[in-house]
Amino acid sequence: MAPRIYYSYMATTNVRSLKEIEEIVKRAKNNEKKIVTTNGCFDILHIGHLKNLEEAKKLGDLLIVGINSDRSVRAFKGSKRPIIPQDERAELVAALSPVDYVFIFDEDTPKEWLAKIKPDIHVKGSDRNMDQIIEKDTVEKNGGRIALIPCVKDKSTTNVIEKIIRLFLSEKS
Repeated sequence: MAPRIYYSYMATTNVRSLKEIEEIVKRAKNNEKKIVTTNGCFDILHIGHLKNLEEAKKLGDLLIVGINSDRSVRAFKGSKRPIIPQDERAELVAALSPVDYVFIFDEDTPKEWLAKIKPDIHVKGSDRNMDQIIEKDTVEKNGGRIALIPCVKDKSTTNVIEKIIRLFLSEKS
């Protein structure tokens, strides 16, 4: 019988705790590096996520991504989400070349960790306007700015889920 292989999520060295991220940022700022942050669920990774992260990385030296915990995703997406567990989502995002570090946060908004990290630039998708970005004041109060990145048209986790449902429900007819 072949040996069973157990996969260890969170094995990637660039998935860190917020405390570790704070230390990394402190060292980077001491070396005059520009810190860019973004956040999201990243549930069912798709090309829109990748393109957004590529554009975010172009804005600075270090790209740090906050991943919503499973609990916080359920709080605003509903009880059926996330599809992919938080540790797996963190590993997937961490494996993308534009991303330097990833951490998981449990709060309903990114305000608390943004106040600690104090990024130079915090990136959001242009599917929102500045009035809808709840973390804007936190970022600006700490000397940073918000950058809006164009979204890839019709690419979202919700669209992927809807397509799967449509395709597999039509199969049963």
